[in-house]
Amino acid sequence: MTLVLSAREVGRWVSCLNGRILEASKGQVIDVVFIDRVDAGRQLATRLQHLRGEKVVVLGLPRGGVPVAAEVARALDAPLDVILVRKVGVPFHPEVGMGAIGEGGVRIANDEVIRAARVTTGEFLAVEERERRELERRAALYRGDRPRVSLVDRTAVLVDDGIATGSTARAACQVARELGARRVVLAAPIAPRRALDELGQIADEMVFVDTPVQLQAVGQWYRDFSATSDAEVIALLRRSLGGGTTPRNTTPVDLVVDGTHLVGDLTVPERAMGLVVFAHGSGSSRRSPRNQYVAEVLNDAGFTTLLFDLLTSAEEENRANVFDIRLLGSRLAGVTRWARSQPRLRDLPIGLFGASTGAGAALWAAAEPDLPVAAVVSRGGRPDLAGRRVESVRAPTLLIVGERDEIVIALNERVARELRCEHRLVIVRGATHVFPERGALETVARVARDWFVEHLARDTTMAPELGRGA
Repeated sequence: MTLVLSAREVGRWVSCLNGRILEASKGQVIDVVFIDRVDAGRQLATRLQHLRGEKVVVLGLPRGGVPVAAEVARALDAPLDVILVRKVGVPFHPEVGMGAIGEGGVRIANDEVIRAARVTTGEFLAVEERERRELERRAALYRGDRPRVSLVDRTAVLVDDGIATGSTARAACQVARELGARRVVLAAPIAPRRALDELGQIADEMVFVDTPVQLQAVGQWYRDFSATSDAEVIALLRRSLGGGTTPRNTTPVDLVVDGTHLVGDLTVPERAMGLVVFAHGSGSSRRSPRNQYVAEVLNDAGFTTLLFDLLTSAEEENRANVFDIRLLGSRLAGVTRWARSQPRLRDLPIGLFGASTGAGAALWAAAEPDLPVAAVVSRGGRPDLAGRRVESVRAPTLLIVGERDEIVIALNERVARELRCEHRLVIVRGATHVFPERGALETVARVARDWFVEHLARDTTMAPELGRGA
């Protein structure tokens, strides 16, 4: 279901799904499932194409809204930033909002709640000061020393991964206006129909992929709704803040493996000392924010990285392909052979980085006798899916698992006993399957970097031309 409407049109909108027109008043519920936030962002971006050419700034609501917003910013060729909002809660009943604050000294007060709760000016300011410190901490964390993107005389597109009650979205719209936005567009993959009238009073335009009558929880509409980490937000902003939509030094590449056309992103640092080829997990893609963050850490350490889509769009429609390790492993091996055929990559030692089912594909490929793989890293992986081929892996292998991912720990421990090569199992304390906890993904990236440095590092004077394109 697609919804694009202005605030003045809330009462008379119609929606379109698969070419059929559905009257909103009939109360029909369409079961839309997004693969993950990246998929949701791509679907949402198709509904926002009418904004191309405007002076647009795309603002993600941290943390879950940022991966969605990144896809929108990419599609609109617009700068990406975050919009930071903090609720100012009643002192003795903090879940009740008596106002909100935003960057630039923006303050929004709900006089009705303040009067009803008999909150004094001093009490309001005390709560505001505490929330202001947290807001400033998050701004520094996400942007570092980069300035906030100006909204003055621009169209602000506010993006979240879903709207439940709408309270945060309303506050964000108000903050955007206070920061100078000429026009405010509220966009999300999913929002409850009951919230439309109220949201329409604060936004100039609203764009949603679907608006069900009943919405118990946003996560129910996603196949993968795992938490977004601060590290993912930081990585996405680093790539896009200021207007760029393609990471610096990154080149799109078209690959042909066994007659199948695949798409990849190749990033080459100035003096590369190794190449790491990524294999993403089930339901993900080369744009996985977690893999992109790890790749960025590896780039900073001097490694070339290649992230590519293991399957074509048509192949993804058959869910069996997502778990066909023979197919995925042979596809990864083919891409690695392609890299060996490229003049400016052929001399680089190669490492494989696999996440989830991609880890099974990485070990499957590493077992190929003609493939010169120098190291393998598995993140929250299913290396067990490679079966008995793990016994043929000769490349030093690092297995990284979250402490609270107990089932996957057991599978990785079993594989560790079967490996005949140098290997290590690292368990990240307090982490779950996709490492969304604070500092967890940073730990994964650091440990993976050190493993590749140990096993792929080389004298870069041997390849002085590697940093000049590929």
